[in-house]
Amino acid sequence: MIRRAKISDIEHILNITKACAAKMESLGIHQWNEHYPSKQIFLNDLERNELFVKEANGSVIGTVVISTLTDPEYAPVKWLTPNGNSTYIHRLSVSPDLQGQGHAQSLMDFAEGFSKEKGFASVRLDTFSQNRRNQQFYEQRGYEKLEDIFYPKQSDHPFHCYELVL
Repeated sequence: MIRRAKISDIEHILNITKACAAKMESLGIHQWNEHYPSKQIFLNDLERNELFVKEANGSVIGTVVISTLTDPEYAPVKWLTPNGNSTYIHRLSVSPDLQGQGHAQSLMDFAEGFSKEKGFASVRLDTFSQNRRNQQFYEQRGYEKLEDIFYPKQSDHPFHCYELVL
């Protein structure tokens, strides 16, 4: 079941994202760190009603943010659709011990369906240039790779921007 997150979910979400960060670090993917994603970021997502969780057997096992806010880093990107009618996917995560079982696919199915149902023209996101698995995941879903952006507090490496026209 995928539902809107509640304040009581925040610690579970942080545990999942910390475990994901540790797993990526062990694979040499320096995508998430002590600055990102933070509790405050998730609290902001929650306040805007943009934070969703996936539950299985009564436990939170994954999360996704479906936002309408455009990060300032996205300003120079030449998107496929005009600005102002897109959703942005952030902080997709699944507990590492449950990865590879289709949970990320179902979170993305939900995010894309939610966006389409609300009348948005496209779904946009970015993923770390050193995370080949994520790039393949989004490309197999039909996302088109566009330009690169940088998040200096996260990495010296770029992040690839992707868009799926709905």
